[in-house]
Amino acid sequence: MNTTILFMTIGIAFLITVLFSPLFIPFLRRLKFGQSIREEGPQSHQKKSGTPTMGGIMIILSIVITSLIMVGKVSGGIGYELWLLLLVLIGYGLLGFLDDFIKVVMKRNLGLTSLQKLLGQILIAVIFFFILKANDFSTFVQLPGTNIQWELGWFYAILVIFMLVGSSNAVNLTDGLDGLLAGTATIAFGAFAILAWYGMPQDDIAIYSLASVGALLGFLVFNAHPAKVFMGDTGSLALGGSIAAVAILTKMEILLVIIGGVFVIETLSVIIQVISFKTTGKRVFKMSPLHHHYELLGWSEWRVVTTFWLVGLVCAALGIYIEVGLN
Repeated sequence: MNTTILFMTIGIAFLITVLFSPLFIPFLRRLKFGQSIREEGPQSHQKKSGTPTMGGIMIILSIVITSLIMVGKVSGGIGYELWLLLLVLIGYGLLGFLDDFIKVVMKRNLGLTSLQKLLGQILIAVIFFFILKANDFSTFVQLPGTNIQWELGWFYAILVIFMLVGSSNAVNLTDGLDGLLAGTATIAFGAFAILAWYGMPQDDIAIYSLASVGALLGFLVFNAHPAKVFMGDTGSLALGGSIAAVAILTKMEILLVIIGGVFVIETLSVIIQVISFKTTGKRVFKMSPLHHHYELLGWSEWRVVTTFWLVGLVCAALGIYIEVGLN
């Protein structure tokens, strides 16, 4: 696969998002699909109330259309790996859409219950695993930068479920500031695209990842501060599940922790805050997830976002170096 195809994939996805978002955003506004801001969040966020949400629909559509076009062009046919990626993207996207719909239309600010969301996430992950199993997918994991492998057998199912559910929730937690998730997810997908293209290579996965990069860059045009639209859980759950699915299909399961370092840090900040408060009654951070802590320290929203982008770039570069430079 030549570099022209790579840039075409990014360009097509970018153009689809950029050209159709100006039509889609007013449509969301007319339907009164405006974001409800949690009262316990930073007070500076209250002015964002009413900003159209569910913009993740555009991201998903752009990724699906671009992936199907470009994979068909390159491979002449669509393999099970792309169908699996689209299953996760659309499945988790629909779950997020239900959550958003309940919040903004039915006026239940918390959306789906935690149990409902978890059961939906697990169901999609189980389907994902059994399709892998039906295609004789390898159930070992490899230590990045080495030839050390561990065969997990059926325990691999637990790992797959944990990765898909954990990643979708971690990415969802990161979606709290204008452009924060769109930028960090772009970086993570870009890193996996490079590795998928550089390695075996796995063209379908590389194209899917690059389509995600293009769609997210297009979305950033409207989501960067001050945001004109939010992706909502529709986008964040879909992207989180997708990043994990890409890591699984490229056999870089452990590397996800490094490349997705920002998502891991954000999740750990929530876990630490909850444990600390329940055991000692004290908070470690002014507010969790971590990006809110820096806001309350007086950092501007743009400063927080660009700093987290930089951390994401460092994590991605480290992941690429470990996989490529040490092998």
